[in-house]
Amino acid sequence: MYPWLAPLALAFGLVVGAGVTILIVLAHRRGTRAVAVATPSLPEGVDEVIDALESAGVVLDPSNNVLKASTGALAFGLVWNQALVHPELVELVDRVRRTGDPISREMHLSRGPFGEAQIYLLVRVARLGTRFVLLLADDRTESYRLEEVRRDFVANISHELKTPIGAIGLLAEAMESAADEPEEIKRFSRRLVIEADRLTRLTHEIIELSRLQAADALGHAERVEVSSVIAQAVDRNRVAADTHGVALVVGGDKKAEVYGDEQMLVTAVHNLVANAIQYSPDGSRVGIGVTAHEGVVEIAVTDQGVGIPESERDRVFERFFRIDAARSRHTGGTGLGLSIVKHVVQNHGGDVRVWSQPGSGSTFTIRLPEASHATAAILGVTP
Repeated sequence: MYPWLAPLALAFGLVVGAGVTILIVLAHRRGTRAVAVATPSLPEGVDEVIDALESAGVVLDPSNNVLKASTGALAFGLVWNQALVHPELVELVDRVRRTGDPISREMHLSRGPFGEAQIYLLVRVARLGTRFVLLLADDRTESYRLEEVRRDFVANISHELKTPIGAIGLLAEAMESAADEPEEIKRFSRRLVIEADRLTRLTHEIIELSRLQAADALGHAERVEVSSVIAQAVDRNRVAADTHGVALVVGGDKKAEVYGDEQMLVTAVHNLVANAIQYSPDGSRVGIGVTAHEGVVEIAVTDQGVGIPESERDRVFERFFRIDAARSRHTGGTGLGLSIVKHVVQNHGGDVRVWSQPGSGSTFTIRLPEASHATAAILGVTP
């Protein structure tokens, strides 16, 4: 009917089709740009730097999404589900983003979103370019722990020294008041000697422990016969053992030898034997045995005492820790003996272990490298 309509419709269809195609292409390009804006890429080289960091490192985008996190940041539990776990860190990041000024803070945080363990971190936050923020964190947990140990040690020393010093002062005053009573003077004098001895032991052990913690504590290592070490340690405890009717029984390998400082080793074994006597009932026995096997010398001290509760076995080597504080004070214990044992053994490249059964006694075992050319090389001594 209208033959000219067919060409017109065809032309119109082509124009519309071309227009739709152009719109699709433009929409795709706009979408690509939007995706690029939504997921910005990091500046060149940042990935490699974060991966190489020993510190925990995190890079965040303008929406505080984590774009990159180091293994340290994941290990510390700072990042979870592509976001910072701790609100305190988010607050620092937001402040840096607002002000542009870098911030450093020492922070006490939990490890991870659900963790109960605490970590101490030195956190530094700064801008990275115009859009990103960089967060770095160094672990200071061990430093804080050592500082806490130091504070406790000083506090414990102060407390322990106050007791004998205070007692000596009071006894001196009592002796002055009882100047006309010879029997009272004798009684106070005996007590004064006991407290003075206790103060002397405590001071000596504090000095000894400080020396053992020095880097050159084992400066004169030589070949040492373990039988000689045990004989000297037993001899030092003979009077205390006889006083309580405790038999000291020695057995085992008499030819075992180690490299080290003989007097340090005597002190360690002496402390174990003295501890065993102190916690043993009268009339019981303490065994000291030596074995050498596969390059390891073991010195075991076994008592028939009260034993150590399982909850306290990991703490017995702590400074000033006492299983029975009242009994330890009564017998003049300082609470440093087992700590000294631990440091002596560690300085000789060994370890000390404890087995105990409440009501059945305890066994403390010192394990040391047996004397050989190999151990001589390790300890830096001449075989």
